[in-house]
Amino acid sequence: MTDDWKTETVEACLQRISLPRVKLPTSAYKRSGKHPIIDQSQADIAGWTDDEDGLIDEQLPVIVFGDHSRTLKYVDMPFVRGADGTQILKPRLGIDPLFFFYALRSLNLESRGYNRHFTLLKEQLVPMPEQSEQVRIAHALKQLEDGIRLQVRQAAAVEELKDVTLHEVFARGVRGEPQKGTEIGPMPESWDLVEFSQLRESLRYGTSNRCTVTRATYPVLRIPNIMSARIDASDLKYCDLPEEEAARYELQEGDLIFIRTNGVIERLGLCAVFRGEPARALFASYLIRARLKEGINSDYVAYFFGSPVGTQLIASRATPAADGKFNLNTGIIDSLPVPLPTLDEQVEIAALLKTIDHKLELQRTKLELLKELFERMLHDLMTGAIAVDDLVFPPGPLPERNAA
Repeated sequence: MTDDWKTETVEACLQRISLPRVKLPTSAYKRSGKHPIIDQSQADIAGWTDDEDGLIDEQLPVIVFGDHSRTLKYVDMPFVRGADGTQILKPRLGIDPLFFFYALRSLNLESRGYNRHFTLLKEQLVPMPEQSEQVRIAHALKQLEDGIRLQVRQAAAVEELKDVTLHEVFARGVRGEPQKGTEIGPMPESWDLVEFSQLRESLRYGTSNRCTVTRATYPVLRIPNIMSARIDASDLKYCDLPEEEAARYELQEGDLIFIRTNGVIERLGLCAVFRGEPARALFASYLIRARLKEGINSDYVAYFFGSPVGTQLIASRATPAADGKFNLNTGIIDSLPVPLPTLDEQVEIAALLKTIDHKLELQRTKLELLKELFERMLHDLMTGAIAVDDLVFPPGPLPERNAA
């Protein structure tokens, strides 16, 4: 904290304001209405209402604090307060409301589970630079958060593009040919519908050998490492096995790896392509490896099982277990129908979807980097470790805000 900044408790920064007594229970939330409902949930807007009795439309902006959830929301539009545990905070005259919102977010408020946290929040100390500096700090942080929101929308647009493309390419192909009806829906006339058993050389369950985080001879892929059509090797475990036994489970480039048990039906049957990394990798017992025949593109098959048609097909054939999970076995996987074009078209479809995946990965990486940058800036600006003058932003006027 810089020497010329003072600190105050959160409680000392607040002013009393008159609020409607009405707090809508969640049972009264509607999907549409005149006024947004804001509560302590993670959602920016929890629901809608036409109720005027609980409308908060004066003394804005305010900060909504979730007494149980510890969520913080900056609200500058008329709204209705929802459910129990929603505290409305208004900083006193001379404190910029948006700065105060960010100052609260910079606090490391200890979780008490579902107990109330407002009494703990009131005791916390927040920095109090001059009001002009408060406005400049808040403006810098808001610019970065606006960039994060834009990045979220861009990533969502690419995800939507992928969903639409997955549906279209397996129903229409990429050659513009007429369609025919099949048991799994429409597909191009020249395609065949074949059982998965006709596409693979072998199916095998993984090793049940105990794995540890300590590095050993063989890295072992587990359920958390399996994403749609790709491997995430960021969280590996390892094991040692006799070489002859390990050879039965060692993955080769192009192998498909299915999740065969999961509590989330959408994850069941998710299938990744092994691309040679990590080297000498094995796969664990809750996975099934498929080694495909010549002339079958692994990426194409993996994308099909990750498509809306593929996931619905797997869900319809899954067997529920007593523990609430869902299971697949080699027999079910072998019986799954797969739409099959020529190898050239398989490669073309896989390349199209990989291009979208690459763009989506870039968008997600940019989003994570922006979030990390925001957290660092929030800490550094609120502690005075960096000054707003040290930052480089596009030119633009500071907002005019009434701190009253």
